[in-house]
Amino acid sequence: MSASPGHNSNIGNRKLIAKLVLAVVAMFGFGFALVPIYDVFCKVTGLNGKTGGRVAYQATAADIDLTRTVIVQFTAMNNSNMSWAFHPMQNQIEVHPGELNEVRFYAKNPTAASMTGQAVPSVTPSLSASFLHKTECFCFTQQVLEAGQEIEMPVRFFVDKALPKDVHKMTLSYTLFDVTENFAGPPRLTAN
Repeated sequence: MSASPGHNSNIGNRKLIAKLVLAVVAMFGFGFALVPIYDVFCKVTGLNGKTGGRVAYQATAADIDLTRTVIVQFTAMNNSNMSWAFHPMQNQIEVHPGELNEVRFYAKNPTAASMTGQAVPSVTPSLSASFLHKTECFCFTQQVLEAGQEIEMPVRFFVDKALPKDVHKMTLSYTLFDVTENFAGPPRLTAN
């Protein structure tokens, strides 16, 4: 007894559907894995201006290069879904490599509900990203602001003395994202 032609075509269709579903699941999984892999790659190489995490630093007079000045500019923007007011309180400062500096960013939640924000930093030119080190930054944790609450958030940083001599200006940018739906914990920063 031989199988009917319709039976063979059903088996072939099922195999094709199974392969297509497997391909879709694999692509979906790869899409989720790509972001963390890219972030690690950028942190290791400094590509795309990604900055590293918190570093400990205590500057002494010998650690500061007073013969050199670098301009550090600050910018801030909101992701399209973020409604907070968010901006640097200074647009730029002049720093000496090795010197510990502090600037502040302002944020206000104008909505009628509590919201959680996460800032993602970037440095340009991208080759300078590995030479800007933050000792304290609001970008290290998620920020929770109650309805109408405003806050000043510090960033403490230094520019490494090994910054290439042809770099005279760098820009530290932050993009603020609304992560309210993803946040499941107590507020980590209180208003001043």
